[in-house]
Amino acid sequence: MRNHLLIISLIASTFSSMAQELKKIRYTDELATHEAEVSIQKQNAPSVLILPAWMGIDDEARTAAKDLAKEGYNVFITDVYGNTDTPKDMEAAKKISSFYKENPDKYRHKIEIAVNEFIKLGANKNNTAVIGYCFGGTGSLEAARGNMNFKGVVSIHGSLKKVDATYNTIKPKVLVIHPAEDASVSKQDIDLFMDEMRKGKADWQFFYYGNSKHTFTNPQSKDYNALMTERAWKHVKLFLDEVLK
Repeated sequence: MRNHLLIISLIASTFSSMAQELKKIRYTDELATHEAEVSIQKQNAPSVLILPAWMGIDDEARTAAKDLAKEGYNVFITDVYGNTDTPKDMEAAKKISSFYKENPDKYRHKIEIAVNEFIKLGANKNNTAVIGYCFGGTGSLEAARGNMNFKGVVSIHGSLKKVDATYNTIKPKVLVIHPAEDASVSKQDIDLFMDEMRKGKADWQFFYYGNSKHTFTNPQSKDYNALMTERAWKHVKLFLDEVLK
């Protein structure tokens, strides 16, 4: 009997591990072929779209996706650029990411295409959140500004700037993970963002992380801060648990 139960446990563990593995899938839009990385736990489970930093899908995004998959979330790491615009170096990444920052409608369009593909694979279209790192964090906030169908959005050291002067009522809940020593974000940027959230009647949270610079969550960065990263990730998962489960 014990051996029988052990075998069942091992089989269940194996299938659980397989479900949490990331699988590469391709999808297309009118301009490019995109290669995302996906893990589906079950149809219509709470779902999280991940927008990576400006160099595209990286280990930071993969680590987040695998951890969320273990929690039972369907996850989809987005390839925003596609094969026509994948940056080869930092200079190229700066140029192409700037284009999307300056043209938020085009950025939202790329996110919408990814979400639609995610839904085809099993995401719950009415119970999905988006999290983004750096350039991806900018995308998360643009998704909120465009009132895309997300229950919540998370920006992790993303740009806070808004390119136009219009203010919308913001429906998705918003969480901003912000390193206190981020030289790329000014005090004015923060003040204007908070004013935007107030005018938009948003349900929003803004966390500062001390002794932390712009890329503090990336283990490959010289500014990586393991302690603050651990705290920030706990806050992200608490937020997702609130808005999706």
